[in-house]
This record gives sequence, structure tokens and C-alpha cells, in this order.
Amino acid sequence: MHALDLSPRLSAVAAQVPQGARLADVGTDHAYLPTWLLLKGRILGAVATDVHPGPLQRGRETARTYGVEEHIDFRQCDGLAALAPGEADTVVLAGMGGDLMVRILSAAPWTREGKLILQPMSAQEVLRGWLTEHGYVILWEGIAREGEKFYPLLTATGGESSLYTPGQLW
Repeated sequence: MHALDLSPRLSAVAAQVPQGARLADVGTDHAYLPTWLLLKGRILGAVATDVHPGPLQRGRETARTYGVEEHIDFRQCDGLAALAPGEADTVVLAGMGGDLMVRILSAAPWTREGKLILQPMSAQEVLRGWLTEHGYVILWEGIAREGEKFYPLLTATGGESSLYTPGQLW
């Protein structure tokens, strides 16, 4: 078995996950992020969700290969629909569009109680605007470089935020 290495984009996401978190990885795909975080002792456990069965099966295979399957609960659902408030204190949405993130977070207002780690692939201005208008405050923003591409990252939590101007949303 080879060592599990994260891409630069996922490494940047992982760097924002607090020690001892109970993670929800939305759109988990291969479950590389929760598996890596468990192997490093950074999280207590994870719920990995995906809307399609194929990615969940690949995720289960990854977790089984690295011996952490009993610490990840795999659930097929749309976004966070199969999670109850309090099951996760840190939610990762990465590798999807900002519009989809807004739809997922709109259906899960309990996420204001924890930490969000967001890596939008598009519509980042839509996501930023929605967050600041719906009871979230953006705590940090950064950029991850992978090859010739740059990816925005941000963390947020519940709280009061000043509204951004249209120019600041970009």
C-alpha cells in the first residue's frame, strides 16, 4: 500500500480542519480527505456524503484500504440532507460550484453552529454574498495553487457580517 498523498488543493482544505473535529465531507468522491485526516489523527471521525453511489463506493474502498473504514460513516444523500444538527462540527464543501454550495447550506441552517471550509470551483461571488446575507461571517480566505490553476478557499461560521460591495465579492 502506498502512502496517501493529497493534491495541493485538498492539502489546503485539510490545513483548515481543526484538531479533534467531527467532519462532514460533502461530495466526498474517493474519501481522500477524511481518510487522510484520520490517518494523521486530526479528526475524531467523519460522515462522508455524496449524491451518487459510485463515489461512495470508491470512498469506502479508500477507507478500507487504509484501515479507517469504521471511523467514516458513508451516506448517500443530497448535500447534508442525511445529517442531523450536531453530528458534525466542521463541514467541508470542496470541488463544486458556489451556487450548489448555497443550495446545500440553505437546507442546513444548523451549519452556522460550526466551521465551514469552502472551496468553490465557480460562482465564488454568489457564495460570499449569500454567506454574508444569511447569518455567516467569513473568517479567512486563501488561494491554493495546483499546477497552473488557482483555487479560492474560505472558512466561515455563524455570526454577523458586514455586507460586501460587488467588487469585494470577487
